[in-house]
Amino acid sequence: MTKEERRIEQLKRKLAGFGPMLPGSISEQWNVCGTPACRCKDPDNPVKHGPYYQISFTVGGKSSTMFVKKEDLPEARRRLKRYQQFKTLSTELVHAYIALTRKTGFNRRGS
Repeated sequence: MTKEERRIEQLKRKLAGFGPMLPGSISEQWNVCGTPACRCKDPDNPVKHGPYYQISFTVGGKSSTMFVKKEDLPEARRRLKRYQQFKTLSTELVHAYIALTRKTGFNRRGS
């Protein structure tokens, strides 16, 4: 087994062990409601509602968002970080396949 093949197997094992992941980023949102006498409309000292947390992402060319409860923020951040690691390892895997193909050609099993 070549070093490229060993690297490919190593990366595939790492990728297979990933748990749930999400693309995107988290933002903090504050808003003003429609209730006329609400504290968020106070002319002297408005206090907006929030914070609300939201993940924004694009998958397959389609943008979307989802709200995240404050108690779910740590898990949401873990999933976002996991996705970044997944992207990095996926790119490394592609590079390893390119290196193997350059070294052995197209007729080799696994390339």
